[in-house]
Amino acid sequence: MTGRLYGVGLGPGDPELMTVKAARLIGEADVIAYHSARHGRSIARSVAEPYLREGQLEERLVYPVTTETTDHPGGYEGAIADFYELSAKKLAEHLDAGRDVVLLCEGDPFFYGSYMYMHERLAGRFEAEVVPGVTSVSAAASVLGRPLVQRDEVLTVLPGTLPAPELARRLADTEAAAVLKLGRTFGSVREALAESGKLDDAWYVERATWGQQRVEPFADVDPESVPYFSLALLPSPAYKSRVDGEPAPSVSVQAEGGEVVVVGLGPAGPEWLTPEASAELAAADHIVGYGPYVARVPQRAGQQRHASGNRVEADRAVEALQLAATGARVAVVSSGDPGVFAMASAVLEQVSAGHGAGARVRIVPGVTAAQAAASRVGAPLGHDYCVLSLSDRLKPWEIIERRLDAAGAADLVLALYNPASRTRVTQLANAREVLLRHREPGTPVVVARDVGGAEEDIRITTLGELDPSTVDMRCVLIVGSSRTVVEEGPDGRSIVWTPRSYS
Repeated sequence: MTGRLYGVGLGPGDPELMTVKAARLIGEADVIAYHSARHGRSIARSVAEPYLREGQLEERLVYPVTTETTDHPGGYEGAIADFYELSAKKLAEHLDAGRDVVLLCEGDPFFYGSYMYMHERLAGRFEAEVVPGVTSVSAAASVLGRPLVQRDEVLTVLPGTLPAPELARRLADTEAAAVLKLGRTFGSVREALAESGKLDDAWYVERATWGQQRVEPFADVDPESVPYFSLALLPSPAYKSRVDGEPAPSVSVQAEGGEVVVVGLGPAGPEWLTPEASAELAAADHIVGYGPYVARVPQRAGQQRHASGNRVEADRAVEALQLAATGARVAVVSSGDPGVFAMASAVLEQVSAGHGAGARVRIVPGVTAAQAAASRVGAPLGHDYCVLSLSDRLKPWEIIERRLDAAGAADLVLALYNPASRTRVTQLANAREVLLRHREPGTPVVVARDVGGAEEDIRITTLGELDPSTVDMRCVLIVGSSRTVVEEGPDGRSIVWTPRSYS
């Protein structure tokens, strides 16, 4: 009979906050395992010590490296990976001998816990059970005396090891937050809190529930005094509003109606953003948009961000108009140009439906995906062209096919948006067949994916050889007319262009 592995959560540090089950298993185990640095001391063991009994075997798993450098050929990651393999082997020897092993873990084993690395190596070979523990986040809220979240508020848990701009973006997107793993990351976490406008609301909690716990406003903390076992906490803003007698941070009341500015971000990074768009984004009180697009907007202190999914354009427009109706200045962001299959129409549609009374709406243009794709290969849009979406989510396919047929018969160059997705796999193939009624199979086709992004891929093919299975939602296609030319440039690359003259 082999032994059983237990990953036991010890809670945040106070031995009395350990669960009854955890205490029982610690007292019954044949082997008590715990991690430690090379100095040999273990916080986990010190928490569990009241429940240990004489005669138990102790297996100390000593980290080969913590914050210092290493000469391991694989660097820090390689040294830690080897350590986990060796530790798993040590525990497996006890389990193979029929001994039950309790591996101690501060907090909860599956919440940034060290136990999880043994679980993934051993749970497939031995019986394994995880005993949850009170997390440091819950403990911090309790010693602070403020609730984490209430009603519909969102709590975000973040590691302080994230880059400061990413931390700032995520902090601005949420109502309440906990940022763990401070220590050496304290400076960048403080920078992110300031950038997101949340620094004055943040609390610093160190060693929650321990005898030497410390709680103070985050802005007042000396960075040199911060250990690893500390976190930043942004508790419930609604609770703060009631207790402190302040208006909720999400409400802005001014005498006049506000403004919604629908801003085009261009197809990719900041180099595609116009100066006008940059100025509008910097001046906004709120940024509203599809999550990945909101993430592209530089964070400004005090600016609130409202990210949402890809298929809730109407809800997003209503939210922006409601914010503007309170007097706020709201920027709704779109990729490319907001007036091309994007949020400008969605916002104006909701204005027409009666939302956002008193709010003004302006549109700030951006570089379109079709323009960006065309620039990569030459000038395929040099003469008359048609822009058409192949998505039949908002209009029936019969209308799309009729327009494709008309554009094909008129010999227009076509820029095709939304050519395919995981749920729309037949539309592009059907569109290709419609256009072949009017175009030669050798008609040039440009397939441009993620133009300006990290995964940019530009391919030039023909209408006859176009493979719809190689196209996804991140692509835009340009289908040439009978006049579109493909030539080899001086550097050997193909140039695609459509003459302006029919002479």
